[in-house]
Amino acid sequence: MEQKILNKINEWSKFAVEDLDLVNEYQQIKNDENKLLDAFFKELSFGTGGLRGELGFGTNRMNIYNIRKATQGLVNYLLEEFKGKQINVAISYDSRIKSDVFAREAARVLGSAGIHVYIYKQLMPVPLLSFAVRELKCDAGIMVTASHNPSKYNGYKVYGSDGCQITEIAAGKILAEINKTNPFEVKAKEFDELLNTKVIEYIPDELLDKFIGIVRANSVLGNEKVNKDVKIVYTPLNGAGLVPVTKILKESGYTNVTVVEEQRKPDGHFPTCPFPNPEVREAMELGISYAKKNDADLLIATDPDCDRVGIAVKNGADFTLLSGNQTGVLLFNFICELRTLNKAMPLKPFACTTIVSTEMVDPIAKHYGVNMFRVLTGFKYIGEIIAKHEPMHEENNYIFGFEESYGYLTHTFARDKDAVNGAFMIAEMFAYYKTRGISLLEKLDELYKKYGYYLNKLDNFVFEGAAGFTKMQQIMASFRRNIKDIGGYKIKEVLDYSKGINGLPKSDVLKYILENESTVVVRPSGTEPKLKMYCSIKASDENQANAIYKKIADDMKTKFR
Repeated sequence: MEQKILNKINEWSKFAVEDLDLVNEYQQIKNDENKLLDAFFKELSFGTGGLRGELGFGTNRMNIYNIRKATQGLVNYLLEEFKGKQINVAISYDSRIKSDVFAREAARVLGSAGIHVYIYKQLMPVPLLSFAVRELKCDAGIMVTASHNPSKYNGYKVYGSDGCQITEIAAGKILAEINKTNPFEVKAKEFDELLNTKVIEYIPDELLDKFIGIVRANSVLGNEKVNKDVKIVYTPLNGAGLVPVTKILKESGYTNVTVVEEQRKPDGHFPTCPFPNPEVREAMELGISYAKKNDADLLIATDPDCDRVGIAVKNGADFTLLSGNQTGVLLFNFICELRTLNKAMPLKPFACTTIVSTEMVDPIAKHYGVNMFRVLTGFKYIGEIIAKHEPMHEENNYIFGFEESYGYLTHTFARDKDAVNGAFMIAEMFAYYKTRGISLLEKLDELYKKYGYYLNKLDNFVFEGAAGFTKMQQIMASFRRNIKDIGGYKIKEVLDYSKGINGLPKSDVLKYILENESTVVVRPSGTEPKLKMYCSIKASDENQANAIYKKIADDMKTKFR
């Protein structure tokens, strides 16, 4: 093992003594070279998505010391950016293990530097953090969460004053300050002391009420008659969505909502869904059983930080999970359809999605006269498009934004994906079509017949540890040099976003356009040790699309070895 790694291990073993969980973990792994190497081979990386990693002892782990180090880096950045100004930062956290601890640690470091902190009394979702940053006129925000990752993970996301996740420029400046910081030298006064002196303040409950009111005001139903007694099952997957989602559905008149009891209370161990991701059927199975038992037609699930929402819809005796792309297509069409019906479409409507999301939204946008922007993966880029319209006072022309990764937003008062808003809009859409005798699957089939069949698939290739990180870099470099065809289909065009394309920021993303008009996008995850592959295929029907996808996927699996 390298001497610099040994030095780090010795330093941590000597000074990382406040958290007994970490002390005990070190005693268990101190004679295991492989585990020590994995915990110390690098610093936990910080970027536009903040920090994310496994909980535990070491530089490559989420713990109070790396939270302090990251927050001190943020402090130094804010003090430089806002010299002579009283700085305000909002903090929220989800149900994950130690999320509340990490949130308080961040507040302690900020408060010790004289920065005023607003923090929620209880866990609150991502959209409520973004909303608080904007509403309380904060200079930054922190959300402690690892989104939909397994329970061994946690994370730390930083937001700018616009309510979006920070830009690459800001992330670079914060990282430079983090790199100068020794986590064991960071000052952190006691939380209660800072609370008593009002350097730290709790965010008032009224902010949630205001947020709910704003989201409800974005209803597109108008005077259309809707049966709100439809049966819906909801699960927060032991996360932060319970209070805001049930509140908005109740206040909107939905009288028949059943909550999955085993997944009601916040629990970072996620005992009934080890992978708390509404994209995955395993996480939805308990909710589906509730839906069957209650004869419901719709299951809504939000992930632990309640920025993503997934649904399952009744299909005969079973339930079908809709993908993020399918739900996005349905919502976009529903919003356009109802806004047009109610004469509420802006004169210059625009919507946003990403370069890896389904191309099916393009013909729908054309049909309704909506300008569709495509941005890099990351909802902050959708927020930036909204912000670019603000100087012209055209932000209210925004009608919808979505990512294929189950993120949706129909308003401009938060600038990140919003599963409270998404659950509300899905309930409206479901109830509207149900009242008219149309299921969501039937509506989707109707859209396929009108605009063509689109198949979108996401595959993940995981590379753990130090060797895995190097392997990911090698694969991306190889793809830039050697790929001539995919699945037997010749590559017609390569879009390398690392060079900057269509005015977008440079990003380590490759998009291949094949001779059969299918597209394949490859990019490293910004938060996890994996490479992601997105396939988009337009075909005459589902069978043909699946056959094309199989050829592409089988070939790419060999290329990822």
